[in-house]
Amino acid sequence: MPKGIGEINALMGKGTDFQGDLKFDGTVRIDGMFRGEIHSAGTLVVGEGARVEAKIRCGTVIVSGEVIGDIEATHRVEALAPARIQGNIQTPVLVINEGVQFDGVARMEGVGAADKEKKISIFGIRDRRPTADETSQAEGQ
Repeated sequence: MPKGIGEINALMGKGTDFQGDLKFDGTVRIDGMFRGEIHSAGTLVVGEGARVEAKIRCGTVIVSGEVIGDIEATHRVEALAPARIQGNIQTPVLVINEGVQFDGVARMEGVGAADKEKKISIFGIRDRRPTADETSQAEGQ
């Protein structure tokens, strides 16, 4: 189970379609459709198959479904395959797993108390140094 998930306080199950403002404490999981705004110091889990069209401001956001809208998190954002995120992300800690589609800009600025810890993890991208041939070609241009 990803970091930040505690006991789930509320669940919007599959087949649920809700529009409005969502404010909560603790952890909420959405597996249906949500449109509007979401505000919490807690954890939002967007389950696989869920679609959220919202401005999200939470402590932690974990996405396996689809999010259309900007995400601000004071602690961390985790995108787990097969997540699709279309919007900007601002958080001190960002984890994007292999198989995630992300279309937006990620800003690694602190938006709260977690400002001391800033890191990004993108899984599935290999860190590789250029070969000698690639280096000499770049220098010859």
